[in-house]
Amino acid sequence: MKNLKPFAWLSQGIDNLREYERIAGFWKIARRALANNAFDGVLTMVGVVMGQWIGGVESAATVILTGIATSISIGVSGLWGAYLAESAERGRELAELEKISLTDLGETKIGRASRVAVIVVSLVDGLSPLISSLIVLTPFFFASLIGDIVVSYVASMALALVCLFGLGMFLGHISGRSLIGYGIRTAIAGIVAIVITTLLPSGQ
Repeated sequence: MKNLKPFAWLSQGIDNLREYERIAGFWKIARRALANNAFDGVLTMVGVVMGQWIGGVESAATVILTGIATSISIGVSGLWGAYLAESAERGRELAELEKISLTDLGETKIGRASRVAVIVVSLVDGLSPLISSLIVLTPFFFASLIGDIVVSYVASMALALVCLFGLGMFLGHISGRSLIGYGIRTAIAGIVAIVITTLLPSGQ
């Protein structure tokens, strides 16, 4: 029976999370943040990788280092910005409820739900661009096995387009409309970014 305790704790945690979501309604916000920021993360990395390619960078380690630094920056930016914005908004809403009810709601389910909402939205806001941008970098981690850095660049851009297409399908699922149609729309954004960056002077 002792082995079941961790699972019971997990089950209780999930139940609490569901209840907090019903109270605070943060899932829709987190879902939009996931799609928007993952989209930003992919396109940001498209710009970084294409910039390295146009600049003639042939070192996978350099591309990886630059990409990781960029990913961390946009991840921290998303996390911090969302935390500050969501904290301010949730704090204002809670203060208004306290003023109406003449009650301190900080330690009630409403107060806890508000704090959980801030944490969930902030984590999604920060992790989605971080993870999506790192996915685009994946081919460079296998550059030594691939053998040709140009193949890594091409594979990275292809992976970026696949990620964008997948995000588009996710948005299509949310909207209840064409998955393929939304996938094509988001993939086109990546193609446009790639084409525009190829027009930049190489500086060589």
